[in-house]
Formats: sequence, C-alpha cells, structure tokens
Amino acid sequence: MKKKNQKHFLIAVCMLIAFVMWTVAIRFIDVQAIGPQASSVGFATINKFVHNLIGVHMSLYTITDWLGLVPIVFVMGFALLGLIQWIKRKHLLKVDYNILILGDFYIVVMAVYVLFEMLVVNYRPVLIGGNLEASYPSSTTTLVMCVMPTAVMQFHARIKNNVLKRFIAAAIIAFIVFMVIGRLISGVHWLTDIIGGALLSAGLVLMYRAVIRLEVR
Repeated sequence: MKKKNQKHFLIAVCMLIAFVMWTVAIRFIDVQAIGPQASSVGFATINKFVHNLIGVHMSLYTITDWLGLVPIVFVMGFALLGLIQWIKRKHLLKVDYNILILGDFYIVVMAVYVLFEMLVVNYRPVLIGGNLEASYPSSTTTLVMCVMPTAVMQFHARIKNNVLKRFIAAAIIAFIVFMVIGRLISGVHWLTDIIGGALLSAGLVLMYRAVIRLEVR
C-alpha cells in the first residue's frame, strides 16, 4: 500500500472512531426529552437552539428528499457498468478492481443505514406523516456524502478531458453542499444528525480511497 493510501487509511480510521465517540456522546451528554412525543435527544441544548433558530421548512425537505434519488441513479449506473464488464469479460474478477470495491462500499453504506434504522439513537425533531422516524445519522447526508465523492473518483479515472473532469467535480461538490445544508435548514434533522452523517461518510469514503487502485483496464 502506498504512503498516500496509508495516510488515507489512518485518517479514515480516525474519522470512524470519531463517529463512534460522537454517537456514544449523543447517548449520554445533555440528554433531554425535547423531541416530539417527549423523545430524548443528546446535546439537547445546542440541538434545540439550532432547531428553533432555523425552524422547519417542509418544502425544502421535499426537494432534498427527491434529490436524494440522484445518488441512487449513480449507484445504479456504476452497478450497470460493472454488470456490462462482467458480461463482456465473462468473469466477475475481471471487472475493474475499483468497481468491485465500489460495490462492496455500497453494501457497507446500506448495512449502516439498516443498522441505524434498527438501533435508534434519536428521532427527528418533527413528525413525518404523524410518526416518529429515526434521524441519526442523517441518511440523506450519509448517502450523498458517500456516493457522490466516490463518483468523482470514478469519473476522474475514466474521463480524459481535464476541463470536463473539473466541471463534473465542481457540479458534484455544489450538489453535496446544497444537500447537506438543505437537509439541516429543512429542520427535519438535529444538528448532531448532520455532523454524525458527515463523520461517518468521511470515514467510509477515505477508507474506500485507501483500498482502490484507480486503474481502468
């Protein structure tokens, strides 16, 4: 493993440890029943302050919810690319290494989503359809911050034109920023949900970066 990849790996481990510590802290620090139906929330003072400051904007929630399909389209696109390579090359292990690892990466992201749907850390600050919903870590933030940066890495390896590379990277970064900030401002997540999603995503993406070899056959 190259020194640069080792650096990414070590930073990834640190980010994932930070996510675990952050999650534990949410469960024990300043826990108050400030959520709907008296649901308990960690870091209650800062979460309540930020939530009251920004309010709730359901139209923005709807927009970011629908735009949350964009990363799914990217996932399907890279899955299709892998399938085409598999069919053409007639062997799974002949599919580009970074595509195989990307598939594993997507599985891990989905597994984390399912885990936190079952092990609820806290609930949303608002009811959705009259129901309490798990909100930690922000699943939309996690999805966007996991799928889109890895997509940039794939495009960087597969596109020859440097101008096009930069344009795509800039567009994707702008999309990520809009989605993360939009999700917070919509008021359907606590601040700690967004931070948790960002920490988790950073750790997973850097881990992916550490193990891939972006060499397209």
